[in-house]
Amino acid sequence: MNTTQHVTTLGQSLWLDNLSRSLLHDGALARLIAEDGVSGVTSNPSIFQNALATSPYYADDLTRLKVNEPDAERRYEALVIPDIQAACDLLLPTYEASGGNDGYVSLEVAPRWAYDSTRTVEEAQRLSAAANRRNLLIKVPGTPEGVSAFQALTTLGINVNVTLLFSVAQTQAVFDAYLRGLSARMQAGADVRRSKAVASLFLSRVDTLVDTQLTAIGTQAALSLRGKAAVAMAKLAYQRYLRVFHGEAFAALAQQGATPQYLLWASTGVKNPDYRDLLYVEPLIGPETINTLPDKTLAALRDHGDPVPRVAQGVAEAEAQLAELARLGIDMDAVGNTLQDDGVKLFEAAFQKLLLQTG
Repeated sequence: MNTTQHVTTLGQSLWLDNLSRSLLHDGALARLIAEDGVSGVTSNPSIFQNALATSPYYADDLTRLKVNEPDAERRYEALVIPDIQAACDLLLPTYEASGGNDGYVSLEVAPRWAYDSTRTVEEAQRLSAAANRRNLLIKVPGTPEGVSAFQALTTLGINVNVTLLFSVAQTQAVFDAYLRGLSARMQAGADVRRSKAVASLFLSRVDTLVDTQLTAIGTQAALSLRGKAAVAMAKLAYQRYLRVFHGEAFAALAQQGATPQYLLWASTGVKNPDYRDLLYVEPLIGPETINTLPDKTLAALRDHGDPVPRVAQGVAEAEAQLAELARLGIDMDAVGNTLQDDGVKLFEAAFQKLLLQTG
């Protein structure tokens, strides 16, 4: 058993934060599933932008689509949906073996609908039908409008990865929406046993912004907190998860066979080269969680990871660190809102580049 396989025995799923036709055609994704226990895939506009720019396997299809499909967004979908379907098919045995709890691939709604709940629901339904895979998660952003759409999609029975979460408050709002959506589905007499959702909490970007603020403050107390905000936030989000999904609020739904909305650690590649490459991996290993890893971080985990369940440890320390950040004037809810808005803009910029690449 290698290190990554060991992590999965501790109850954490390892998903790959990457997808391209090269990974599929060259057998790399299949090897990661077989050898490393990778049990899911996440994608986003930035990932697909890079895939189209670097993989040689899109050229023939793109040439054909430029003749037959006048709409750039439909050309993009015609290129990437087959990749999503192929990854879903590779992970279908994982999905079936886990009883529908794992083995998912994520496909994102166009970022320009991040502040339009009605259009997000419509686009999610359309993309879900186009991909037509049981182990698909439609990604919607954790904006207030996205959370409203997520609740509606859960009621409709469409499984969702809520992305671009950057604070405990945003995460709690998503948990609450999942409970409301499942409750409405159950009250309508629909089956909740195949409902699935994850909440993607982004980490490295939080430290990047908070570290900038701490450096500007410049005191010894402030500087000592650099590189600690994101993991502390994640540990407290996990405590919220335990209270919600192992508490009274979820009990009736659990009796009907509903599954909890797992936390997914996203943006887990370090952006500060001075930080340990597994800063957002090792402290957050634990049951009923997912970590989606870029290729480089997955390789680091395989090479020198220390797989010990730590996500439920150090909670008092995490609370103290966030309290000290507040004392220094750093509002983590405001940080989260800023990063969420920035994240939508970054994904929209990547999406527009994608459309230019298919033009």
